[in-house]
Amino acid sequence: MPQLFPIAAITDEFSADISAAVRSMSEVGMTAAELRMVFGKNIIDLTDEELDRGKAIVTERGMKIISIASPLLKCVLPDAPEIDSRFQQDIFASRHTFEDQPRLTDRAFEIAKRMGARIVRVFSYWRTVKPEACFDRVVGALRALAERAAGHDLIIGLENEHACNIATGLETARVLAAIDHPNLQVVWDPCNALVSGENPFPEGYGRLAPQRIVHVHAKDCFVRDHQPTFGPLGECGIDWKGQIAALVADGYRGYISLETHWPGPGGNKHAASMICGRNLKALVTA
Repeated sequence: MPQLFPIAAITDEFSADISAAVRSMSEVGMTAAELRMVFGKNIIDLTDEELDRGKAIVTERGMKIISIASPLLKCVLPDAPEIDSRFQQDIFASRHTFEDQPRLTDRAFEIAKRMGARIVRVFSYWRTVKPEACFDRVVGALRALAERAAGHDLIIGLENEHACNIATGLETARVLAAIDHPNLQVVWDPCNALVSGENPFPEGYGRLAPQRIVHVHAKDCFVRDHQPTFGPLGECGIDWKGQIAALVADGYRGYISLETHWPGPGGNKHAASMICGRNLKALVTA
């Protein structure tokens, strides 16, 4: 049966050992990888030698690196309203500050080019109790990143993240309307929109311009009071069959990439990712 989309994963969702991760990813039919945590470090903090070693491990499996899962703009925005404490902030060993962002941007672009990845994932600062008050500053930062990325033939992929100021399809659509730039596109994560209180499909997705979606993250959960309980992909609160059918109808041509989050049966995260990986493969097989 034909496969509707190629599939990938963030490697550390399978294992902290990148060699073990890509081996398991290959077993479930994945052909590409996103890098976030490698050799116990956030991708932004790896040395050139570590980057080269990580790339070799991925490419030796016949896989390519499609995205740098950077922590850009995943920090406190100074002189903004207080942080919204309802949402868990996942930092993945990155404790960088607002003042670090120019240096991190330079390094993220270097890393993407070194690894052969065109997408640099970014965020929108930690979510405040008044995200609308941060909108203009978020737009300014994202516009500047897109303009710089254009000179490097890179895409800035804004992920809608429940712990950041741009969390829903509605909020993401507003950013896209404000920044009509080909180098700013969207990493659409329906699960993050669900945690934020939005019905991600069809409502949240329906607000987006499909041609601005460059990448899709796949995970699943049930939510109560903005607190997610993650579980097997396609078996929880998101209509993944409907979402994938809509992506097909709208002409999406990118990867769907697993970001498991589910701790797994008996706390076995590797087993969780294998289950979710197989579920994803089934979902994208017509």
